[in-house]
Amino acid sequence: MSKPFDVCICGGGVVGRSLALLLARERLRVALVAHPVAAGKLAVPSPQDVRAYALNSASRQLLESLRAWPDADSATAVRQMQVWGDDGGRLEFTAEGGNGAALAWIVDVPALEQQLAEAVYYQPQIETVPAPVQAALSVVCEGKASSSRNEFGAAWTVKSYPQKAIAARLLSDQPHLGVARQWFKHGEVLALLPMAGEHGNSVALVWSVSVARATSLEKLSPEEFSAAVQLACGAEAGRLQLASSRSSWALALSTADRWVGPGWALAGDAAHTVHPLAGQGLNLGLADTAELAAVVHAREYWRGLGDEKLLRRYERARKADVAAMGAVTDGLHSLFAHTDVHWQALRNWGMTGFAKSGPLKQWATRRAMGQI
Repeated sequence: MSKPFDVCICGGGVVGRSLALLLARERLRVALVAHPVAAGKLAVPSPQDVRAYALNSASRQLLESLRAWPDADSATAVRQMQVWGDDGGRLEFTAEGGNGAALAWIVDVPALEQQLAEAVYYQPQIETVPAPVQAALSVVCEGKASSSRNEFGAAWTVKSYPQKAIAARLLSDQPHLGVARQWFKHGEVLALLPMAGEHGNSVALVWSVSVARATSLEKLSPEEFSAAVQLACGAEAGRLQLASSRSSWALALSTADRWVGPGWALAGDAAHTVHPLAGQGLNLGLADTAELAAVVHAREYWRGLGDEKLLRRYERARKADVAAMGAVTDGLHSLFAHTDVHWQALRNWGMTGFAKSGPLKQWATRRAMGQI
């Protein structure tokens, strides 16, 4: 008879695999419910997968500790962030500290998943299984559409935004030099994130627009779509050309009322989602995994893995941070969603004042870097 599992993790994405590796280091036997992947068999990521995420230094340190950080071409350092308002407002952040310091790293998600899949494959404490199995602790990391979450009775509260996000990859006729750019204009948020290394000319697009406009943009030809992006951001990032398929998804602020219960816990998007304008979604999910692993590591010798009092420590530690980020992104969305000229004047006045604020701007820069 095979040895029983200590933990069952439902979800084989970045959060699920990261948590599996962290708990395996605790000498726990982990069942990972995911598609089995042999090391080296992912070869070339699908050109249809255009996902890219901004990761802070805390997330990088975590992934490096798991030996899952991608190479330099798949994890591009952001040295500077430029932000434009819709009436002349402008902000600029530069990484502090020198020695290659970065505000964040823009990571190609398929490449990151490849690294994590290989790390899981070589970890003998982890077994990939096709369906949930009995374990002392079950952790749901299936994303916002999780079905397992419902089985545990966690209510899911959703505040839907009348927007969709469109993602794609574009090529510029000039190198990005590690500069990320973001425009807040007429209720839309457009970000161009540097990809393919510091001297690359590939950028990841994340464009939050109204549902109706998203439908219109999705119907455009590649040439027409490139022209629409160019019109929205001007010449700051050079001449742009669509270089991939496009994907889109509805935007919402979501949270589960309970993240834990006897023998179960939620992590990542299965527990919470926020608006992507601050690029913090995956950072929050990876912070969940780090905290849950730390709680398990520090548990009393007599307390079981599924002890609800133990798991409440994880929930209390993470809920406040996630709620704060949700409030920030929701507030920014509300502020920039208004198209009235008076609101435009107010928010761009605020951007100009913030740019000159000194200590406040330095604090925000350190926060973006994950230093505090």
